[in-house]
Amino acid sequence: MNQSDKQNEDLSEIFVQVKDIDEQIYCLIIEILRKAKISDCIGFLSNIDNQKKLDEQLKVHQDIGITNFQKMTNIIQYIQDHNFNKYNYSEEIHIDLKKDLIKNISKQQKIIQFFQFLIRLTAFDQTLIQCGSNSLHLLVEMKVELGNKNFENIKVYNTSLVGANFVRCNLSGSQFENVNISGLNLNGAKLFNCKWKNIKIQMLNILKGHTQAVVSVRFSPDSSTLASCSRDKSIRLWDVKTGEQKSKLLGHTDTVYSVCFSPDGNTLASGSQDKSIRLWDVQTRKKIAKLVGHTQGVRLICFSPDGTTVASGSDDKSIRLWDTKTGEQKSKLLGHTVTVYSVCFSPDSSTLASGSYESIRLWDTKTGEQISKVNGHSSQASPVCFSPDGTILASGSYDRCIWLWDVKTGEQISKLNGHSGSVSSVCFSPDSSTLASGDIKHSIRIWDVKTGLQKFKLNGHTSSVFSVCFSPDGTILASGSLDMSIRLWDVKIGTQKFKLDGHNKLVKSVCFSPDGTTLASGSKDESIRLWDTKTGEQKSKLHGHTNAVYSVCFSLDNSTLASGSDDKSIRLWDTKTGEQKSKLLGHTNTIYSVCFSPDSSTLASCSRDKSIRLWDVKTGEQKSKLDGHTSTVYSVCFSPDGNTLASGSDDMSIRIWDVKTGKQKSKWDGHFSYVNSICFSPDGTLLSSGSREKAIRLWDAKTGKLKFKLNGHSDCVLSVCFSPDGTLASGSRDKSIRLWNIKTGKQKYKLDGHFSSVNSLSFSTDGKILASGSSDKSISLWDVKTGKQKYKLDGHFSSVNSVCFSPNGIKLASGSDDNSIHLWDVKTGMKQYSLEGHSQTVRSVCFSPDGATLVSGGQDHSIRLWDVKTGLQKFKLNGHTSWVQSVCFSLDGTSLASGSLDTSIRLWDVKTGQQKFQLCGHTNDVISVCFSPDGKTLASGSGNRNPLKSRDNSIRIWDAKTGKQKLILDGHNSWVQSVCFSPDGTSLASGSSDKSICLWDVQTGQQKVKLDGHSSWVQSVCFSPDGYTLASGSHDQSIRLWDVKTGQQKAILDGHSNEVISVCFSPDGNTLASGSSDDSIRLWDVKTTKEIQFTDNSYQDMQSQFESNFIRESQNINFTILLISKQQLFQAQGALIYKGEFVNQSGIDLKALFKQLGSIILDKYEELQQN
Repeated sequence: MNQSDKQNEDLSEIFVQVKDIDEQIYCLIIEILRKAKISDCIGFLSNIDNQKKLDEQLKVHQDIGITNFQKMTNIIQYIQDHNFNKYNYSEEIHIDLKKDLIKNISKQQKIIQFFQFLIRLTAFDQTLIQCGSNSLHLLVEMKVELGNKNFENIKVYNTSLVGANFVRCNLSGSQFENVNISGLNLNGAKLFNCKWKNIKIQMLNILKGHTQAVVSVRFSPDSSTLASCSRDKSIRLWDVKTGEQKSKLLGHTDTVYSVCFSPDGNTLASGSQDKSIRLWDVQTRKKIAKLVGHTQGVRLICFSPDGTTVASGSDDKSIRLWDTKTGEQKSKLLGHTVTVYSVCFSPDSSTLASGSYESIRLWDTKTGEQISKVNGHSSQASPVCFSPDGTILASGSYDRCIWLWDVKTGEQISKLNGHSGSVSSVCFSPDSSTLASGDIKHSIRIWDVKTGLQKFKLNGHTSSVFSVCFSPDGTILASGSLDMSIRLWDVKIGTQKFKLDGHNKLVKSVCFSPDGTTLASGSKDESIRLWDTKTGEQKSKLHGHTNAVYSVCFSLDNSTLASGSDDKSIRLWDTKTGEQKSKLLGHTNTIYSVCFSPDSSTLASCSRDKSIRLWDVKTGEQKSKLDGHTSTVYSVCFSPDGNTLASGSDDMSIRIWDVKTGKQKSKWDGHFSYVNSICFSPDGTLLSSGSREKAIRLWDAKTGKLKFKLNGHSDCVLSVCFSPDGTLASGSRDKSIRLWNIKTGKQKYKLDGHFSSVNSLSFSTDGKILASGSSDKSISLWDVKTGKQKYKLDGHFSSVNSVCFSPNGIKLASGSDDNSIHLWDVKTGMKQYSLEGHSQTVRSVCFSPDGATLVSGGQDHSIRLWDVKTGLQKFKLNGHTSWVQSVCFSLDGTSLASGSLDTSIRLWDVKTGQQKFQLCGHTNDVISVCFSPDGKTLASGSGNRNPLKSRDNSIRIWDAKTGKQKLILDGHNSWVQSVCFSPDGTSLASGSSDKSICLWDVQTGQQKVKLDGHSSWVQSVCFSPDGYTLASGSHDQSIRLWDVKTGQQKAILDGHSNEVISVCFSPDGNTLASGSSDDSIRLWDVKTTKEIQFTDNSYQDMQSQFESNFIRESQNINFTILLISKQQLFQAQGALIYKGEFVNQSGIDLKALFKQLGSIILDKYEELQQN
């Protein structure tokens, strides 16, 4: 066994040991180190006195023992002395060791938790920095979900984080040294007081200023300045380190095609479509001379290495050599029969190479004679470039390839293939070992000159790349593009080897699974791929189609995926196994769309053969063929009730069909071009259609009348899709996605990010994520929250589902869609700490009567009990088989009730964690449970949220001791969202999706009064401690206060910008807390009915001030939360940056790049406050 194998075996054995460690001990150790400000972790944990103190703290937790603690200390000691804490495991030398290690530990949750623990230890102990850095690297390589995590003050040195997804992470106070962050997703991250030095990143800066296409870029000899020229007729000089524009040179009267610095850097030459060449003094920014002679536009200019001559190539088919001192023309070289696009001197100035669409020619600069003519490209040749040593000439062509030529012999050395579009620019690195090339398909490629192999690809431009240029020291590459931007790239770091799987042709269709965990995509590469929506990792690849896959669709029961293809077949796939279940044949041409009926029994398909067909999913037999359209049918969609089918066609019409009879019910005309996509609204009242005429139309599904025409897109609309709440999304050939308010017909947001047409859109089942598939071969997931967010208690990154005051009113607990629970100080508004453990949304939180324990219920089917003092988990209660929607303590704190979407209610013994009873009776989801004040009675509310279950909108009253049902209260005609007993136990309040609140007599079960006022669902109700007031929170974004005796509304509390999900009174009744889908928690003064505002003095530090003022700004930005693509793009949209430093290996400040990518720089916040 070699040393490497031995090390790997030892390391695997260490990690296996952590399988017995409870994750709560990690939280305890981190908290102790933080409070005690310990810098020597091992020393502290090894101290006997400290062990005794820790032992005392651990005794209160039944599931953590001193044995675990001692074992933890030994493991950390072993890791500290291991090579894992000495060497950089991201280096290529360790690639085999790393692969084996990942194979052994991948998807083992305990080891992943241990890695995260090692990462957090770096914030305290500098001796553990390398093992923490390697741990983070391995988590990135294993594609572990890292978003929304707290990584404050961590130290990461000497590693690679390429492709890491740190969306919305808190990285404040972090220190990065010699870390590769290319392809990092920092969207929405918090970056306060960071110290990032010697950072490796491919894209260094984006220089914006030109108002039209950037045609050429050139570095000054000392690399400090970059010159650029544009179709906007201007030349601009840029500071390479800061990205700031130094000056703008005006004088040319038409497009400036080329710029070039003299060898001494004092003079800049420019060539223009205005037929002139101009020489500029770089220091004074003034024009020195104007060289006139060409009779048509000047395409390219080049200084000779000795600086005495300028060469120019022109549309007039000639090359001219100019004396730089006198400005006189020295010679005119004739031979090309078309425009000369490129000229380049050899290093010794004796030879000039020129490129045109018909040939490449070499010239003797002294005599002006042609030396040779080089042919080889199968299409027009244009850019040429000598290697700095003068031995090789590179040429690019419309045939998408680059040729390398031996200058002495004129023979071809090698042919470089890889570009997908015409090669527009080539440039050698100063050492001649590397060649850069740009193409009209937006990409830049870096090549190894010796081997002819592609080293890496740089993505970022959104249009043709016209010019590439190395800095004189070879560390930076500049590129200019039709997208009007100039980008600077670090070319040292792109050599890291990583494998990114994805589609290699454009993505035609995307679709979420009903549970939202999987995304399916169909592509022109003939494959279907299934993706994990949390990690972005490809789960499986489905092969079978022999041509492009145009449409994919999941059945509602999640068991089947349907796909339609250019091979004229439809295929049904088993989503669990990935195996093909059946192949449906009948169409005689391309199938553009497939759609399951709501009950999953029928599949509809449409085709270029002008027909629509309905298929029996079980048998695979064709049920009917719907004829009527006179041209290609592009889209089909079932109405929510499954009785109606809509279709959109190339014949510019929309047709409505009766599914049972197969007959056409109506034909809607209005579009003036092809109808590409149609979609019913969730309630079936509206139909949207997208067309090649650039407009979207909203139709009344009953009458067929046009309600709105939505204008905004600048090219044809390819896809439309409704979210569950009725928001309309549209994707277009103009590369944008737009979100629309269907009530007003107004545009809400425009989502930019794709580099090509947006072909397909799909909302997740909860409507919070939008997936888009594009011709740029990528799939993007978007956060589609709506409305302006006004934060008061900031910290959650998603909807707040439940809030609860502690019995003494000092603390407030909140549970969120971000899977976390936060505990807040009610007086200061500060977050005290977060409780992490749930793997999915936290639906409900509740304090025990003594305030010592907090219970939470989540979508992960679990109930968890937490120690409020330490923040550690005490118990995890398992039993429910679906979401735990509601939890409630009995008044004496001995019992716990839980309600679930599995239709059951369970009663638990709080001390033992054992289940006491399972209460069965509801036939649909149990949404809310509540104990009476004396603990003898339990109330529960249910709703028809699941259409596959029996109808049940009832409230039930149970005997908490026996578990038997006492009463059934019927009255609501929709879901019962919330139930709450009055403090004296005589009345019960219920809030429903039917927009009403009912007050019931608990003894008789009779309805006492019905409170109407809300204009949408009532999500939560709560009695004040004195029983006189009832608070209600609604989907209409308002909170209302009601007089219980009179049934009259007392006040309306407005402020939330999205639905109010939870309301709760403080124990003294003076304060009301509310939690909302706008991600905020608000505190209200019950007497004044005004929102409580926290002053700046109540915040503990500047960081909290920023959170209250700027996090809401970043949260309003719609950004990509996950990019599934072969292209690694660095993203930082909506990131908050305050002070700190972000510097790359060349000393370039990266803050300019962050700002260009949409980060919010807060450095001048204090100045703004003072002014």
